[in-house]
Amino acid sequence: MSAYNANIVWHPAAITKQVRRQLCGHKSTVLWFTGLSGAGKSTIANAVEERLYKEGLHTYLLDGDNIRYGINRDLGFSERERKENIRRIGEIAKLFVDAGMIVLTAFISPYCADRELARSLVEEDEFIEIYVKCSLDECEKRDPKGLYKKARANQISEFTGISAPYEEPLSPEIVVETDKQFMNESVEQIVCYLIEKGIIRK
Repeated sequence: MSAYNANIVWHPAAITKQVRRQLCGHKSTVLWFTGLSGAGKSTIANAVEERLYKEGLHTYLLDGDNIRYGINRDLGFSERERKENIRRIGEIAKLFVDAGMIVLTAFISPYCADRELARSLVEEDEFIEIYVKCSLDECEKRDPKGLYKKARANQISEFTGISAPYEEPLSPEIVVETDKQFMNESVEQIVCYLIEKGIIRK
């Protein structure tokens, strides 16, 4: 423990997570969308949030690119920096859960260990890993940002799926296959899971 950490003490808040949940009217949780670039993480996460918002639920979406405009603007894409990127997101997601909200995170998050670290930051039933599964071939065909083309031309180094690894989730709570399902089917699958687990009401 550093000298700085030795001199700080956690200050308990008078308003607890349980009280905030009562105000929101539903449980709080992390919906962690992971998958290759182009798999459809942001698209599905946005659609799920829109669906939940229309139901009057308290949500917030953390998107990979958007976060790098602000709090993670100092990070690159080396393995070390990717790990730090996910660590910070995990800590931010934890704050939203404490605030009583449903937080959706759309990040490639390529390493199993990093996703498990994010999971460990919240309670056992507060983390739902959603594997947005799509074949590399299909992701390359879509290539919405032109990143695969640049990676194949060696214009981007350490690109997930091409020159850097993606470790598939070992036991995700939900798997949606965007090269086999329509988006509305994926959204319905996720919402039904949340109802089944008692996170939201039907």
